[in-house]
Amino acid sequence: MGHDTTPMTAAVRALRQAGAAFTEHPYTYVEHGGTAAFAAQAGVDEHAVVKTLIMEDDAGRPLVVLMHGDREVSTKELARAIGAKSVRPCAPATAERHSGYQVGGTSPFGLRKPLPVYVEATILDLERIYINGGKRGFIVGLAPQDLVRVLEPTPVKVAIP
Repeated sequence: MGHDTTPMTAAVRALRQAGAAFTEHPYTYVEHGGTAAFAAQAGVDEHAVVKTLIMEDDAGRPLVVLMHGDREVSTKELARAIGAKSVRPCAPATAERHSGYQVGGTSPFGLRKPLPVYVEATILDLERIYINGGKRGFIVGLAPQDLVRVLEPTPVKVAIP
């Protein structure tokens, strides 16, 4: 894929600015297909496909949680980990306002405003991860080390086993 066909998303700009090496994986976006749709089309393990979730604590402060595609977030464990009373997913319109991205195309890179980012610790053990590139139907592949370097996320253990 040549550079001219790369969607110029805020995420792509942020990754390039940070000098992160990434591969591009356009796919056919499936409404409510989630990470499973990309995993099936690309032939990769859904465990290595990372979903970007915009959540808020009990005070309404937004945060980003990066989770394995095949796992759910325990909001109870997450609240405990960040010292909040409770955490819940943001409503789609709220999530879009915080991130600057359309739901289904949310990337942790190039957010509208800097938000605290939490990452399920085992994601960092993977050799390569696939994460949204800032628009529906566009995934980027990169090394977890680059994710850490660019986002400086806080590792947590909040996956529901």
